[in-house]
Amino acid sequence: MAGILLLVALLIWLAGCQLTGLKNQPATPAGVAGPGPATGCRLVHVLDVGQADSILVQLPDGRNMLIDAGNNEDGPFIVDYLHRSGVQSIDYLIGTHPHEDHIGGLDTVLQKFPVRQVYMPEISYDTKSYHDVLRAVRQRGLKVLSPAAGQVLLKDRVSDQELQVEILWPDPRRVLFFDEVNDHSIIARVSYGKSSFLFTGDAGRQVEEALLSSKARLGADVLKVGHHGSNSSTSNAFLRAVRPQIAVISAGRGNDYGHPHRETLQRLIKNKIRVYRTDQDGTIVFTCDGKTIAVRTAKHN
Repeated sequence: MAGILLLVALLIWLAGCQLTGLKNQPATPAGVAGPGPATGCRLVHVLDVGQADSILVQLPDGRNMLIDAGNNEDGPFIVDYLHRSGVQSIDYLIGTHPHEDHIGGLDTVLQKFPVRQVYMPEISYDTKSYHDVLRAVRQRGLKVLSPAAGQVLLKDRVSDQELQVEILWPDPRRVLFFDEVNDHSIIARVSYGKSSFLFTGDAGRQVEEALLSSKARLGADVLKVGHHGSNSSTSNAFLRAVRPQIAVISAGRGNDYGHPHRETLQRLIKNKIRVYRTDQDGTIVFTCDGKTIAVRTAKHN
C-alpha cells in the first residue's frame, strides 16, 4: 500500500511539472517556498525583492547567471534563495547598472558564492553601495568586465537545442551620448531552442530607439519590463519589435514612484501581453525546456 501511494504521489508531481507552453499555468498558492534544484528543465526566477531587481537564470547546461541583486538589505534573502534553488556557484554575475536597487546585494553574493565572471557597465559612479561591490570583486581576485553590444557570453548546444546568451546593450559607440545612468544598463537576451527571454535593466526609451535602429535580434517570448514598469520605458514600437507573450515587472508594493505606471500597463494590455508583477504575484518562476514555457508564482511570508 505504501508503495502504491508513493507511485501515485510521484505521478501527480510529474503531472504538475509538465510544460503548457505560453498559455501559462495557474499561480502557485501564496506561502509556497522557493523551488529546489532544477533537474530536468531550466528555470528563470524573477525574485520578489520589492522596489528593486534580481533575476536568477539557471541555464540548461548547468551554469548559473544572476542579473542584479536588489538593495543592500536584500543580500541575505537572495543568498538564501540561491541556496534553496540548488545554486553552488555563479558563472555570470551581472550588475546591469550601479544604482543601489540593482547592485546593493552583489557584495553579499560575492562573499557567499564562488563567482567566475562579473559584468557591469563602464561608467563612473560614486556611492558606498557601488564601492562595496568593487571592493568585494577585488577581494575575490576578480575584475569587472564591461560587455558590449553584440558580445556573446555563451553559445552551446544542449539536448540538441541551441543555447545562447547575448549582450544587446550598451553599444560603446553610442552610449557615451546618454547621460542617464539607467540608459547604461546591460541588456541581455537568453535563448534556448524556441524560447527566449529579454532582460532590460532600467533602460529607457532612448535605448529602445537605439536598439530598434540596430540589427539586434529583439524578439522574445518573455520581456522583463524596463525600469520597474515606468512610463519612461516600454514604448509601443519596442513592444511591437519584441513581440512578447509575457511581460514581468519587478516593483515594490505601494512604492513611492507609482510603479508600474498606468500608461505602461495600458500599452501591455493593448498589445495583448500577459503581465506578471512581483508586487502582486511575489517571486515569478519560468520553467523552460526549449520548446515551451510554464509559469508559477510564490509569495514569501
